[in-house]
This record gives sequence, C-alpha cells and structure tokens, in this order.
Amino acid sequence: MSGDLAERQAALVAALVAGGPPPPGFDPAALAVARAALLRKRAGEVARHWPLLAAGLGPRWAVTFAGWAAGRPTGGSLRDGWDLARELRERGTLPPLGAEELAAREAADRYDGHGPPRPRRLPGWGRAGGAVAVQVAGRVRLLRPARR
Repeated sequence: MSGDLAERQAALVAALVAGGPPPPGFDPAALAVARAALLRKRAGEVARHWPLLAAGLGPRWAVTFAGWAAGRPTGGSLRDGWDLARELRERGTLPPLGAEELAAREAADRYDGHGPPRPRRLPGWGRAGGAVAVQVAGRVRLLRPARR
C-alpha cells in the first residue's frame, strides 16, 4: 500500500511542477490553478535571487519565466535563474541588466548546469550580452556594461 501511495504522490508532484499529466481522480482545472500558483511563487523566489534579470524583463518576467519553467522541475531559485539567463542569452533575448548580472555571477562562481554553483578560488571572468565582469580576490567588478 505504501508503494502505491508513493507512486500517486510522485504523479501528483509531477503534474504540479514538472508538466506531467493529471493523475487519475484529480480535477485537471484545479491542478492547472495550483500549477499556475506554484509557478508564480517560483518566479518570485527566482526574482529574489536574480533581481536584475527580473527587472530587465519587466512586465514580461512572469510570462517569460512561466514559459521557461513549465515542465521543468526546480533546481533551486539560484540555479533556475542561472539556467533561464543562459537560455535567454543563447536565444539572443537576454536584457542588458540580466546580461550584467549573468556576467557578474559567472565571474564569481562556477556553474556547470548540473551541480550547485561553487565560488571561484582563482580569478575569473564572465561575459554575456556584451557585458564583461571579472573577479579577483573575491571581488567582482563590471568592466564593460551590456549593450543597450
């Protein structure tokens, strides 16, 4: 019985946060409302870790984040923002404020897209959307702002 419960719980979590189909016995409309509420909450958490990215997207933030995050389980707010910023950079739609924030993060920390970000011990640099940042002795400096 506990295996069955665990399977049903996993199906519910997948439907809520990973784009899975509604499990049997659940109202699809109610699940859609809950899914939207969780995406809004998740977007707020990511915006707290990536304020310049969210500000750069302005009123498009919630829609952009929800479109990106729907069907993806969270990796944590910091990692979600980092992954979104990298994807926007690849698409050429990263706003200048987001580019500067991404460049500064990549100068300060190492992140491979799989494990948690790790602080750099040696000098590092980051580049995104024309912005260039360097980190030396634990201090990050934006050398060149992003193109506006």
